[in-house]
Amino acid sequence: MSPPAARSSFAIDVPDSLLARLRGGERAAFEQVYRWFERPVFTLALRLCGEREQAADVLQDTMLKVFHRIGDFRGARPDGGDASPFWGWLRQIAVNEALMSLRRSKRHDDTLPLPDGGDASAEPVDEHSPPPPAAADAAALQRALDRLPAITRSVLWLYHGEGYTHEEIASLMARTPSFSKSQLSRGTKRLRELLEPAAGCASTATTREAAHG
Repeated sequence: MSPPAARSSFAIDVPDSLLARLRGGERAAFEQVYRWFERPVFTLALRLCGEREQAADVLQDTMLKVFHRIGDFRGARPDGGDASPFWGWLRQIAVNEALMSLRRSKRHDDTLPLPDGGDASAEPVDEHSPPPPAAADAAALQRALDRLPAITRSVLWLYHGEGYTHEEIASLMARTPSFSKSQLSRGTKRLRELLEPAAGCASTATTREAAHG
């Protein structure tokens, strides 16, 4: 199955010269990288964790690990293959930190229930259906996501927002691809139910404004 077409907000090209300065421990280089990635990391953490204070902690932990572990980032492969982008390496740290934060808060089993019988593979999965149109409203999206169980919310965002495959999500969460698919299907359906009333209200308001305009 092909991964969903999603362009990550992390996809920022970082010059090799800046990475060299970062590897050298230059504080100004770290501050620049922090500014570039502060919003993507915080947004990802907020989407997965659902709490701003928790997201802020994930941001700080992520960037500190980036600074202290920059030597682990290898970049281009020795065989001349495709380079591993810095932003992908940083994003992986952010995802790991957010999921670790969920485990510490004992919400790593917080999911929508499986179908009767508990067989995730028996549930039809609509993987190519995009999130509801109202999801374009960031505030409405966050309110709706906050009403989903933590792991279900994480699966939705990693798949739809960051383009992770079910196999990758399963590996991150120590689950199975079938589990990821089931949570995506049930979570997308529930998210649509939560967002459609908001979309309807917005549409009604726009119609009234036009009528009185």
